[in-house]
Amino acid sequence: MDEPTPKPPAPATSPGIYLIAAHPNWRESRVNRRLLESARALAEVDTNDLYTRYPDYYIDVAAEQARLAAAQLIVLLHPIHWYSMPALQKLWLDDVLSYGWAYGVGGEALRGKDLWLVATTGGPASSYHPQGYNRYFFDAFLPPYEQTAVLCGMRFLPPLILHGAHSATEGEVADHLALFRQRLQSYPRWPEMDEIDACPACDVPLADRPESD
Repeated sequence: MDEPTPKPPAPATSPGIYLIAAHPNWRESRVNRRLLESARALAEVDTNDLYTRYPDYYIDVAAEQARLAAAQLIVLLHPIHWYSMPALQKLWLDDVLSYGWAYGVGGEALRGKDLWLVATTGGPASSYHPQGYNRYFFDAFLPPYEQTAVLCGMRFLPPLILHGAHSATEGEVADHLALFRQRLQSYPRWPEMDEIDACPACDVPLADRPESD
């Protein structure tokens, strides 16, 4: 997918939203592609299609950090691959969320922001069950996302997950798209927001980060 024509800046009163989308093959995407297109239509959302922007996997760290700094809500949009994120999304985290910037001593650039996971699975919800072939409830695969947010001083918002993306009906996909768009447009005025605890302190001692590994 080509990057969209730059959109006019969002009104100053709207909180910035930076959506990072990762899908290795958009032509085969049934849901994520439509979610990204929906987000691109909103002026308040800054979108980044990682596999189109960085086909050589060489990430512009300074540019990414600037976009993160300008946002209050960071959205990770991708299909679940092997119980985790696509490879380029993981590399983006490795490179961009650096020690001394995103976490650790002096790493306060993301403190107080929100992280929201929007993902799809190929298997239905019933497959994420002790009696299903994925053996665990889907929540068991979320701690790496949540702890990434916590380490960076961010709140991890309740994820938006569509299970069985390959087999979902068009009505189910349409409802999911509508909810996604409504959430983006209404952020941060979500009904449950007041019930989400502030991010706990998660400091990394200097002794745990020597200059070289």
